[in-house]
Amino acid sequence: MYRNRNLYIVLFAAAIIGLFIIQYQYLRIGLNLARVQFGQNIALSSEVITEDLSTENQLSFLVLQSLKKDDSFFKLSVDSIQEASRHFLYDFIQSRLVANGIEKEFDYSLYTKDSAYYLDSPVKLKSDPSIVRYPIELKGYLPLALNKQLFLELHFKDLNQYFLSQLNGMVIPSLVFIVIIILVIVWIMKSYLSQRSLIISTNEFINNFTHELKTPVFSIGLASGILEKDLEGKHKPIFDIIKLQIGRLRKHIDKILELSMIESKKQLFQMQQLDFRPLLVKLCEEYKTLVALEDIEFSFKIEEGEFKLYGVGSHLENAILNLLDNSKKYSNNPKFSLSAQKDGKYLTIKVTDNGKGIDKKDIQRIFKKYVRIIPENMQTISGYGLGLSYVQEVLKRHKGKVEINSEVDRGTEVIIKLPLLNE
Repeated sequence: MYRNRNLYIVLFAAAIIGLFIIQYQYLRIGLNLARVQFGQNIALSSEVITEDLSTENQLSFLVLQSLKKDDSFFKLSVDSIQEASRHFLYDFIQSRLVANGIEKEFDYSLYTKDSAYYLDSPVKLKSDPSIVRYPIELKGYLPLALNKQLFLELHFKDLNQYFLSQLNGMVIPSLVFIVIIILVIVWIMKSYLSQRSLIISTNEFINNFTHELKTPVFSIGLASGILEKDLEGKHKPIFDIIKLQIGRLRKHIDKILELSMIESKKQLFQMQQLDFRPLLVKLCEEYKTLVALEDIEFSFKIEEGEFKLYGVGSHLENAILNLLDNSKKYSNNPKFSLSAQKDGKYLTIKVTDNGKGIDKKDIQRIFKKYVRIIPENMQTISGYGLGLSYVQEVLKRHKGKVEINSEVDRGTEVIIKLPLLNE
């Protein structure tokens, strides 16, 4: 259990780490794409800004007078002209950036190389090493009027945060889904380990309790054997009943132990090549003799020849005995039969009865441990719901399969298929 638990934890941790690595790689790719997209948008904006300022218009004329500090065309002071041109130019640049998909805080500087002419933004970003600069060389009207190279430089800060905000639609849902996956897997693992611990504790209790029962059953059997020698004729039927019930109790105890050991894999199947036909014939003959004492009709028909297969004879016998016992128990007037024949690569064994039958919705449930489907008028039937679970486990180990065809009040047919050895 602990080894499996550690393996699950390692796999879970590896899966989560893998998810985060993949998410990180997608984030890097997304950031790189956002940077490329931002650069393309800046280039498009620069073209539009350059083109609009390359001709004489109200804005370019106002900016020119502001750079020259010329108030001859206006009734305003130079400071007022410069302040107006700063704001108008800022609004102009912002509108061109937004039109090209850039909604990010910025400022600008308009200057010549010798700084003879200079105009700065009305909105100033705080000085920071993360500020990125995009210089744009203006053409046409303004540079020609000043007879100097003129540059408009755009400044942006915290672009990585801006790019991340652009990716929020992809990053946040991914992180939310990863958290949900982690919570669900943790809950599943916790439930699994809790259930497994409970099952192991239950099996250990059943094993210990069953082992404890073997001692008193053995003592009762031994005492009964001693008493048998001195029995009078009239007490013989009573003793036979006691002996029969002791045998049944011993068989139930062995069945519980065998099923528990098979499921916990403490008992390995010592598989070997065998001819199952003699074992099956002997089992049917003994069972027919036994049920005849109860005036129960049982018949069998077994095909001639060898039934060579790879398996454990004792477990296969126990599995078939379980099916025969079920056919006998779940009928008011039992009449059942067994047939066995080769069917291609398989040995097919059918057990058919005239019992109460099983509802189709319950057929899959009856293979579960401790599940019993009992007709309303047969509530007194004893059992533990282990027989068919044992049958299925035995057939699983033999690479066989079991099918059930049944209708309520029309009896049941159980079909076992076991792979034969290739002759």
